[in-house]
Amino acid sequence: MSSSAVEVRPLARDIEFRDDELRVSLSDGRRVCVPLVWFPRLLEASSEQRENWELLGDGEGIRWPEIDEDLSVAGFLAGARARR
Repeated sequence: MSSSAVEVRPLARDIEFRDDELRVSLSDGRRVCVPLVWFPRLLEASSEQRENWELLGDGEGIRWPEIDEDLSVAGFLAGARARR
């Protein structure tokens, strides 16, 4: 019997900010929550700047143009923090 790995390509569909975390809703129904302290630019940004975001590609990443921050869904799932 053989089995093959199923490739999953997680894509962001929506985001929201709650208290001190970023919540990313994925196309497969999962929701990833990450602490804002992991992303200093987002932590220090105003709520208006945080709400000005756009999806990159098909949802592989999220960009905040006003604060020059780009984050990937794969990075969220891997637990990657932003570098200073």
